Amino acid sequence: MKPFLIQAYGTPGSATNATNTLAPMQIERQPPAADQVLIEVLYCGVCHSDLHQVRNDWQNTIYPCVPGHEVVGRVIETGADVTQVAAGDLVGVGCMIDSCGHCASCREGDEQYCEGPVGWTGTYNGYLMPDGSGFNTYGGYSTHLVVRDAFVVPIPAGLSPQEAAPILCAGVTVWSPLKHWQIGTGHHIAVVGLGGLGHMAVQLARARGARVTVLTTSADKEADALGLGADAVVLSTDRAAMRLHTRAFDFILTTIPDPFNVAPYLNLLKRNGVLITVGLLVDYERALSNQKLAFHRRSVAGSLIGSIAETREVLQFCADHGIRPEIEVIPMQQINGAFDTLKAGDVRFRYVIDMQSLKA
Repeated sequence: MKPFLIQAYGTPGSATNATNTLAPMQIERQPPAADQVLIEVLYCGVCHSDLHQVRNDWQNTIYPCVPGHEVVGRVIETGADVTQVAAGDLVGVGCMIDSCGHCASCREGDEQYCEGPVGWTGTYNGYLMPDGSGFNTYGGYSTHLVVRDAFVVPIPAGLSPQEAAPILCAGVTVWSPLKHWQIGTGHHIAVVGLGGLGHMAVQLARARGARVTVLTTSADKEADALGLGADAVVLSTDRAAMRLHTRAFDFILTTIPDPFNVAPYLNLLKRNGVLITVGLLVDYERALSNQKLAFHRRSVAGSLIGSIAETREVLQFCADHGIRPEIEVIPMQQINGAFDTLKAGDVRFRYVIDMQSLKA
């Protein structure tokens, strides 16, 4: 069967200018193979990673770039060997569309840490070798997506498709460390930042039984944080307020997407406390102080998105506990303005694109 053309928004051509805006373009999709499904995209969340990737902030972008990895859509065709989903099903696709399936991480259900030759394959940006070889993939800012059925998850009843979209990245990215470190009843945690990831972390940690304090640089986010279930809010630029929380937290989950100074937060950890960074794939702004770690046996850790099993789990958890991301639905044609707002930190939690607008 022949490839087919679909409509998308991305960086046309082979542009490598990191300031490029997105524009309408056509891309090719291959018909679904035996173990793949063809999905009509209904909604796609706008993640800060989309902005990083388009602007090549991580120095690994393959152009042309079509972002989008918080995809909710309807299955319209399945390959001959697909048994997990059927035409007509409402499904989601997160950051991954494939992995090696054979390494220890994949066998243990941690596909996001795939140790195969090319690691896991991203929903967009594919894979690039140091010698420049590799392949590209195109994400959810498009009318259709083709994905292996093993990387497709059902959307539970009780979640609208537009609400479910951000859970496929923002939700599972904070759920994974909450689960791994067994954060729950009896723990006092701090969530640093109240954006797309942070506002989900507050709700999920609270529902798991933890006491939650939000650390933010924006005083005007206090009401939002408390409304989401936070027990307290601390302005991280207020040194006196920060000192009052010295050795107060069992865990700190930082969701800041750009380089920042981690030192002020280390003082807030108890003995044996853990600071976990999500959403940051570059160095901290300054080197860590091992003295602050060693004298209280503190740990600093990272966590990367979440597995397919965890994605299914967090979607169901949100459906069962009435947890919803705060969203603003926009047409595809407003994406460049949305990126500007996202970069300035002015978006109220999460944009979600209505992909029907791409067909207008």
